[in-house]
Amino acid sequence: MPQRAETELMTVRTARVSEIDALAAAMDRSRNYVVNQAIDQFLEANAWQMERIAAGVAAAREGNVSSADDVFGAIATKHGWQA
Repeated sequence: MPQRAETELMTVRTARVSEIDALAAAMDRSRNYVVNQAIDQFLEANAWQMERIAAGVAAAREGNVSSADDVFGAIATKHGWQA
């Protein structure tokens, strides 16, 4: 038998509940589904961001950095902009 996930009561501002309900209705999903999807996406995005920040800090500590002029110049070249 699958284990049941632990649950804990949380509150959401009333204005957000109506927005969540509208989205859930448009998706033909439950309010719970929409909220859990939003939380999952938020946590995944923030975990990715924290990993990138840690990698950037490690690279900087190793001296693997580029000047702002080099970075902006590469962006301008990539997009065909005047540097």
